[in-house]
Amino acid sequence: MATELLALDKVNAFYGDSHVLHDVSFSLRSGRLLALLGRNGAGKSTCINAIVGFLPPRAGSVTLAGKALQKCTPEQICRSGVGLVPQGRRIFPSLTVRENLEVAAGRNPPPGRRRWTREDINQIFPRLKERQHQLAGSLSGGEQQMLAIGRGLMTNPQVLLMDEPSEGLAPQIVREVGNVLEALKREISIVLVEQNLGLAMKVADDVALLNTGRVVFSGTRDEFQERQAELQGHLGVA
Repeated sequence: MATELLALDKVNAFYGDSHVLHDVSFSLRSGRLLALLGRNGAGKSTCINAIVGFLPPRAGSVTLAGKALQKCTPEQICRSGVGLVPQGRRIFPSLTVRENLEVAAGRNPPPGRRRWTREDINQIFPRLKERQHQLAGSLSGGEQQMLAIGRGLMTNPQVLLMDEPSEGLAPQIVREVGNVLEALKREISIVLVEQNLGLAMKVADDVALLNTGRVVFSGTRDEFQERQAELQGHLGVA
């Protein structure tokens, strides 16, 4: 039976004096993939920043398996079991593929949480194994995204946050990313921020939809699709 793993409850966040998240509440259940949708500027990446501690909420709570995260440092949050695949990949270009993975390797996780190894990542992404001694900055955009996903997994997370993993990728690579997400969600709970609605609908179990920093829908993928015509104006896509 699915249980709540990650939860935001009435989260409010600010950039300076600008109020950007307004009482945001949604939850990720164990063993599920939640697609966090919305047009540009809706607050999706800000939610990710609030979860990982880059932008601590001024009000409300963020919990992982019942443990409060909102007053923890980003390092503490990572060790607690929240992994991040950031927007723009942010790999270390002057390090090799292997070094990028090794630098992210977490300590032995607590009982019940999977420990990811370079061998696991190479099995998911064989091209990374072929390029393990190559400088990451010389990889193609798709290969850099594979590396960013692998690096996020190497932290041994309970929850993996993925911010726009299909951004700037060719359609064939987007399909490969979709296939990887479908396989990964059998192993780990995922929050996926994604502008590519087709990809999101292919892999999502649940959906939270934001507009101007507020949740305007939260439910299952099927419930979202039943109301998609009504909600289309919040998406900013055709």
